[in-house]
Amino acid sequence: MDKLLEAQKNLQAAIKPEFFSVTFGAGGSTRDRTLETVKQLTSNNAAVVAPHISCMGSTKEQLGQLLETYIEMDIKRLVTLRGDIPENGSAKNMAGNDFSHANELVAFIREKTNDHFHIEVAAYPEYHPESASPEEDFKYFLNKARAGANSAITQYFYNADAYFSFVDKCQAANLNIPVVPGIMPITNYASLTRFSDNCGAEIPRWIRKQLAAYENDTESLQAFGTEVVANLCATLLGAGAPGLHFYTLNQAEATLRIWDQLDL
Repeated sequence: MDKLLEAQKNLQAAIKPEFFSVTFGAGGSTRDRTLETVKQLTSNNAAVVAPHISCMGSTKEQLGQLLETYIEMDIKRLVTLRGDIPENGSAKNMAGNDFSHANELVAFIREKTNDHFHIEVAAYPEYHPESASPEEDFKYFLNKARAGANSAITQYFYNADAYFSFVDKCQAANLNIPVVPGIMPITNYASLTRFSDNCGAEIPRWIRKQLAAYENDTESLQAFGTEVVANLCATLLGAGAPGLHFYTLNQAEATLRIWDQLDL
């Protein structure tokens, strides 16, 4: 927790983000820890906090109580997700699971709280790894967006064309909510490639090869990673992206290096 609070303090001082998101574990495994983290963050400063809320491993009653708690805490923003399914589980057969998809949770939140919350949903420019096809994946996105979402945050990516193509599809479908690109700083070759392979985020071959060459040279890897991600951010903002959502993983330094290079 000390590391998280220090990262938030440094980011707040340098960047003043619109909000800080707090993640949620697979199958509701960290629901209580998420709530405790939100309480800690909101009690330490005036920064806006947006808890992740997932329907995996939670009943309507549990989710309703959680929403009431967040309203009492004056939380006004949520990142609403289906959530990760634990190993050997499925969305339909998990005990105590009243919802299977994020659009159902978005509709439930709107039904229970009207417009109290600004609701973010997830978007996948390179498609969710569980989707049967790009068309099916985009259909799921439209369902949750039209259920009452205010905006979307994408999975991270390193190919700007994937983001621009996704935004074009939204416009073609007459969906006009902001789609904010998710940005993952590059700090470690092994962990990035492992995580990217698991979540379906492509690392372009030229980036992967250079990272592999720098695997044992931390300084060069971080310098290269900062340049790559800063250039990506500049391209996105220059083409009209409505903002940037950094996946900091409780560490401020890599994001601050990118921010400094952007010179915003």
